[in-house]
Amino acid sequence: MRSVVAQLRDLTPIRPLTKNEALSIAERQSLRFLDLLGISEGPVPESAISELPRFFVTRTSPFPVSGATHWVSGRWVVILNGGEPVVRQRFSLAHELKHVIDHPFIDTTCQGVPAIDRDQWTEQVCDYFAGCLLMPRPWLKRAWTTETQHVPTLARRFHVSQAAMNTRLAQIGLSDDTKRCARPTKDWAVRALQQAEFDSRYHRAASPVPI
Repeated sequence: MRSVVAQLRDLTPIRPLTKNEALSIAERQSLRFLDLLGISEGPVPESAISELPRFFVTRTSPFPVSGATHWVSGRWVVILNGGEPVVRQRFSLAHELKHVIDHPFIDTTCQGVPAIDRDQWTEQVCDYFAGCLLMPRPWLKRAWTTETQHVPTLARRFHVSQAAMNTRLAQIGLSDDTKRCARPTKDWAVRALQQAEFDSRYHRAASPVPI
C-alpha cells in the first residue's frame, strides 16, 4: 500500500496554483489524512504524524524558530521548539507535515506567485493546513452547534491555542476575522535557522503569540 504522504501528494495538481486552489487542496489533504488514519474526533493525536513511516520528531530548546524539517539519512527529521507551549508545538508539527507533503513540487505549484511573496505564501498555506488538520471544518461546526461557542472551551476541546481557534472560526465563517499572530521578518527566520545549522528551506518563524 502506498504511504499516507504519497496519497496526500496525489491530491495536488503539478502546475502553478492560485492561492485559493492551494488552500482548497490543503483542506482536502487534511481531511484525507484523517480518513486514512481512521481519526474521527479530536483532539488529533501527535502520534498520527510522529509515527508516520520515515518521520522522526524531536524537540530542542532554546531553538530560534518554532519548527524545522530536513531530510536526513532516508527520513524526515522534524525539530520542534520545546520551549514553546504544547499547543503551539502541535500546530508547528502539523505545519511541518504540509512542507513535507509539498516538497517534491513546491517550485512548480508556486510559480504563479511573485518570487518576493513565495515564502510568505507557502507559510500561509502550511498554517491553513495545520488549522484544517487540528480543527476540521465538520468537527468544529458540530462542536459549535451542539456543544459550545465558548472559544476557550473549544480550544481545550481540540487542544489548540485560543488564537488558532479564533482564526479557524473566522475561516469557516463562525466569527469575525482575526489575525492569528504577528511574524518577524522572513530574513530573521532564515538567518536564525542557518545559525542553527539546519536546512533553511523549510521553516516556520517563531512569533510572540502562542499558536
